Amino acid sequence: MAEIDNSNFNSIIRQIIKKSLFTEKQIKIILNRKSLSEFEFGISKGAYFRQVGQSRDKLMGLYYSIILLRGLGILLPDDIDVISRLAEQVSVIKDSDVFPEREEQVTNLIDKLVRQACGM
Repeated sequence: MAEIDNSNFNSIIRQIIKKSLFTEKQIKIILNRKSLSEFEFGISKGAYFRQVGQSRDKLMGLYYSIILLRGLGILLPDDIDVISRLAEQVSVIKDSDVFPEREEQVTNLIDKLVRQACGM
């Protein structure tokens, strides 16, 4: 997993990616396709576009899942609020230097809040 070690993401973002439905490469592809970042990929054009399709399918699945869970009352407005606030904090953290001793505290807090919002 040398790619993760050479990542452009800080360790907090990498921890969140590990717990998400996406791989780091898929996140990079989505960022490239949405013109939010530029990453180089050392893979063939065919492999790249196969990954683009997989990333698009996962992203669409995520959106449909949110619609379904919200529509069925499983994902409540308060849950959306918690997710939005966490996303805002991650947006600040993604470009910040966080002291290594604070990284675990931040990831533990995010994990705690996600587990509370999940409530299962």
